[in-house]
Amino acid sequence: MAASIRLLVRRVIRHSHRNINVAVTGRLGRSSRCSGLSACRCFSDGTADGSTHFGFETVPEAEKAKRVYKVFESVAQKYDVMNDAMSLGVHRLWKDMLLHVMHPQPGARLLDVAGGTGDIAFRFLDYISSQQERQRRRAARSMQTASWQEISNSYSTEDEAEPQESRAVVCDINKEMLKVGKQKAESMGITTGLSWVAGDAEELPFDDDQFDVYTIAFGIRNVTHIDQALQEALRVLKPGGRFMCLEFSKVTNPVLARLYDAYSFQLIPVLGEVIAGDWKSYQYLVESIRKFPDQEEFKGMIEDAGFYCVQYYNLTGGVVALHSGFKL
Repeated sequence: MAASIRLLVRRVIRHSHRNINVAVTGRLGRSSRCSGLSACRCFSDGTADGSTHFGFETVPEAEKAKRVYKVFESVAQKYDVMNDAMSLGVHRLWKDMLLHVMHPQPGARLLDVAGGTGDIAFRFLDYISSQQERQRRRAARSMQTASWQEISNSYSTEDEAEPQESRAVVCDINKEMLKVGKQKAESMGITTGLSWVAGDAEELPFDDDQFDVYTIAFGIRNVTHIDQALQEALRVLKPGGRFMCLEFSKVTNPVLARLYDAYSFQLIPVLGEVIAGDWKSYQYLVESIRKFPDQEEFKGMIEDAGFYCVQYYNLTGGVVALHSGFKL
């Protein structure tokens, strides 16, 4: 009940702040924290008249979330197959790189937003398991040369302090995507350390300071108000927690950029039609990539949200960028 009341209060405050932001940008034209960015980009992904983009199409802000929901509802069952087809399997390497850079330790708590099919959460739990096995082997080797007193002390220490269990929470607004993720978890035999929650990235159903790591992979460009999603990420992270975003970005090599454009607009919608029977959804996904801010602009948005030590890594020549920042 208390959590529900806090969530309701946050919604009222957020609505008030949104009205204030519109008024401020109307009078001042640009916030002092938005150096180099338009006022609309700082406060919202939309425009002054309450519209936003859905791919290359301009739609009312209230309509975008519904249309994005329908896109992912349509592609959910073929989502993993299409990811392999569109990226030639390279998306697996991008996600592995995310975990390598994250380097989570046993006891860490992860929130993976827009992660319905579970790819990041599964990798997180597997990485934690590998870390635990490494620690056990290291402890076993040290015990082989330890004195009786050291062995006795190690057993008493284990009894006194049980390590905190690692957990991964997958939060996605789309119930069909969550359904696919749960089915995958069952088929893989993953029954512990994993939770599935239906929730909006702009209004997360969690209390403050709950998670060590927040991830969002190929999802933030579909959010109507990116600034609000970033503020929510900051809110639910513990002090010292890390924000990590894997998203399509701007290709840095001109030759590769031309090849990538041709592949994206001419082949990906065709693959969508052949594999998933859905041309329009994959046409939107390609267009949404082109509308998303480039690496530097998105870095500035993360910093404006209140994160520190923000940096990014270009993967595959900038086809994808991994952004990272910390809550202090």
